[in-house]
Amino acid sequence: MIKRVQESNRSSDTQPTKGIIGAIRTFFQTANAWGIFVLGSTFVLMIGAAYLVFILQNDFTQFRLDRKASTFGFVFMAIASGLFLYKTLFFLYTLVRYFMYKPVASVSDAELPTVTVIVPAYNEGKQVWATLKSLAESDYPQEKLQLLSIDDGSKDDTWKWMQEAKEQLGDRVSICQQPKNMGKRHALYRGFNEGTGEVFVTVDSDSIVKKDTLRNLVSPFVTNEKCGAVAGNIRVLNNEKALLPKMLDVSFVLSFEFVRSAESSLNSVLCTPGALAAYRSEAVFACLPEWINQTFMGQPSDIGEDRAMTNMILKQGYHVLFQRNAYAYTNVPEEYTGLYKMFIRWGRSNVRENIQMSKYVFTNFREGSKVGTRLLFFSQATKIIMSYPFMLFMFFFVLTHPLLFLSSTFVSILVLSTFPVIFYAKRYSLAESFWAYSYSVLFTFGLFWITPYAIATASKRGWLTRG
Repeated sequence: MIKRVQESNRSSDTQPTKGIIGAIRTFFQTANAWGIFVLGSTFVLMIGAAYLVFILQNDFTQFRLDRKASTFGFVFMAIASGLFLYKTLFFLYTLVRYFMYKPVASVSDAELPTVTVIVPAYNEGKQVWATLKSLAESDYPQEKLQLLSIDDGSKDDTWKWMQEAKEQLGDRVSICQQPKNMGKRHALYRGFNEGTGEVFVTVDSDSIVKKDTLRNLVSPFVTNEKCGAVAGNIRVLNNEKALLPKMLDVSFVLSFEFVRSAESSLNSVLCTPGALAAYRSEAVFACLPEWINQTFMGQPSDIGEDRAMTNMILKQGYHVLFQRNAYAYTNVPEEYTGLYKMFIRWGRSNVRENIQMSKYVFTNFREGSKVGTRLLFFSQATKIIMSYPFMLFMFFFVLTHPLLFLSSTFVSILVLSTFPVIFYAKRYSLAESFWAYSYSVLFTFGLFWITPYAIATASKRGWLTRG
């Protein structure tokens, strides 16, 4: 598994895009029958919808006229048009910022800081061994690298595999056990307190890193003294067979390599992912008591530890950056149940941390321009605020004009998802890029309820995807 990641992705930044015919041939050679059916059905639905939009033009015209005829409908259309214009302008702004982004090249061995890599593990089994092995094989100076893995009271054979890693790697890794399962935040807290590095790196125990990941990840701390945290570039590890991981890999590439690149050009990446992130130790210790004791509506916060740490470091005035050249490959859910539970957890964290961010983002929280950071916050907040009105309108549209809703929605997916298709194809593989269409269909019809539900249940605790 490690060898496959290290070798097959060695040229990921320079891999040329294949032609359309070659991509289709590659897709049919690698996809199973179910995958071919799902993607084929996606295109049939989108093409059929485009035809419906063409023949229902008069109905769409009448719908718009009916909306304008009533005060409520006119106000709604005005608000919807305004939001569409804002989203279009914000996308263009993000596109410009993306082109302004450049990853920091690795500094020399002599310049690299001392690093403590913390790997919390719970019910991870053999995967934690693979994670520690990939970290130990990094080309980071061994005298500057401390590997620390913490078993958070696992109920399976995780501890056995950590001991196996310790036996193979010797003094290059330290392992310890929590007295009971206390949650990922507490496992990281122990690692922060026991670590000795100038920089802390957190890696999920179901992730594999490339050989040059660590040095690329921490180099911005050397070149930028204001850098407080760095987000790594997350790709999907288990995307060879299951369809959901294939879809999520395309989604992750857009989320990290496009969105976070733009955020990084503003020194304001909003979330450093738990799968791979780095923090200046001074910045961590400055907020550690607040972070470990964080509550929401009177309940201890046991989710969103990565977003919370990022928020608290941004609040201190530090820059938070993204390193496109620092890769980690992580396992994601292969079934719908695991997927929606993961998104609910992320959604609740997003609601909580946007509330926290609202308390400082319009203050003089750091030197230099803060306009970009505030625009990023406003974009996030708008998605949350408009989730209920959007859902209500969607249900109204479905009940009153089902054909218009279905046809316009699938055409919108065809148009809007073409950008992530092109982006992924340019960066990696045209054959795999088409999964962006299927993922958009799944998200639109199967996951639209996540944000409204996360808002309503933001105070609930629980990791959800762990037994």
